[in-house]
Amino acid sequence: MVGTGRNVVFTAFGSFVVLAVLSVVFVRAVPDPGGPTTVDAVAESNETRVRLVGIPSANSDPSEVFRPRNLAAPSNDTRSALLAFTGDTLAHGAVVRQAAANASGSDADYDFAPMFAHIAPYLSTADLAICHLETPLSPDNTDLSGFPTFNVPGNMADGLRSSGYDGCTTASNHSLDRRTEGVIATLEVLDDAGLGHSGMARDQAEYDDITLYDANGITVASLSYSYWFNGFREPEETPWLVNEIDVEEIAAEAVRAREEGADFVVLSLHWGDEYRHEPNQYQLDHAEALAADADIDLIIGHHAHVVQPVDVVDGVPVVYGLGNILSNQSAACCAAGAPDGVVMLVEVTESIVNGRSVFDTSFGYVPTRVDRTDFTIVPVIDIVADAELTASTREVYVASRQRTADAITLFGNDIGIVEVSHTR
Repeated sequence: MVGTGRNVVFTAFGSFVVLAVLSVVFVRAVPDPGGPTTVDAVAESNETRVRLVGIPSANSDPSEVFRPRNLAAPSNDTRSALLAFTGDTLAHGAVVRQAAANASGSDADYDFAPMFAHIAPYLSTADLAICHLETPLSPDNTDLSGFPTFNVPGNMADGLRSSGYDGCTTASNHSLDRRTEGVIATLEVLDDAGLGHSGMARDQAEYDDITLYDANGITVASLSYSYWFNGFREPEETPWLVNEIDVEEIAAEAVRAREEGADFVVLSLHWGDEYRHEPNQYQLDHAEALAADADIDLIIGHHAHVVQPVDVVDGVPVVYGLGNILSNQSAACCAAGAPDGVVMLVEVTESIVNGRSVFDTSFGYVPTRVDRTDFTIVPVIDIVADAELTASTREVYVASRQRTADAITLFGNDIGIVEVSHTR
């Protein structure tokens, strides 16, 4: 790779449609932070245009809009991919009991797939979908436990895979809940399900390996780190077991990722204060330190269990927190926003500028909320449009949508809710 540049645009359209010829549906038109870029010509084919349909923002022409898709005149070799990221996957006891009920009459002990069924179309629309698995997994569904030290049925991995996820980040404060044996078991279960993983390792060689994904021709590296492990410590003889946040260590891994062919490096950080929408000083300081690293292209945060804002720090997009995608947390125990989450959609598009590869990123999101009657993950935009919804239920989901929008845009970046067509 000759080099990379960073351009970011946040879109604010109410609903989008993915065309069959396109991977994604976002608008871009911002200069490179390193200096101005002049666009003399943009190809007019369908492959280089984005069709925006639906409710436009206040700054847009309310009619059907076409705008250039690429920052610079694209070459035949430019690539584009849609990435999807979700928040904490946290299977409390009640979630596990529902999964057992879902599996009734089948050969499986537990079935988590129905919980993800409503967001599966969004995940499968993406070229790469990454979950954040916060808990250890049991390979034989024995010795299970919930909060505060988790051990979740291994069927969770099958549910994630069948729902459209390609891999998971695994470094969290619960990574060592089942000590070394739990790390090994979890990674074996993920391997058996065909899910990639980053953040934990069974040996030094696995730690040294970089988790790389092919996203529609773009090689994406996934790095994963946690701020601590709930008081548990890695054994001295296995310091590679779980990644703990360290700026120098992260920088070294990002360099290795580039050396191994990564075009785009995504860093997952488990950090922040639980149930607080605002990033804490630790997050702000580390975002600044890590964004200064030219080898890191995107930072995705977890752990707060409520949605946190999206910002750009030194040219690097930082998603401070994605909330919960699945949990039993509620307003009663935790915070009004605990059942809220998002499917964050990130478009990565390559342009060739002066012979260099420049990867631009654009953002949109699907707000979600966990329905705790059966722990299905509900896309809020879908259910609010349901004419049969009762007034009281609609009020709950409208409040959730507004709460998520307020959190995402807390730093003033206007990012739109995305509605993706369920066919490609």
